[in-house]
Amino acid sequence: MFPHERSLVAKMKDESFALIGVNSDSNFLALKKKEYVEEKITWRSFSCGEKGTQGPIPTAWGVRGWPTLYLIDAEGH
Repeated sequence: MFPHERSLVAKMKDESFALIGVNSDSNFLALKKKEYVEEKITWRSFSCGEKGTQGPIPTAWGVRGWPTLYLIDAEGH
């Protein structure tokens, strides 16, 4: 998915747009150091913490599988 996300960020750079990631990996910090540099990930990404897929973010948003994508407009819809 990273190539698609990078191209989307580049395409929307002059728009009111933000890409935000949520990561369920238990070794998120190790991934961040390695993959974020290698994959040229420039957007914010949050960790679900020790609970992984059962953490507070996926629970609040009703995530049932990975990857899950949400598109939210400027009005929050």
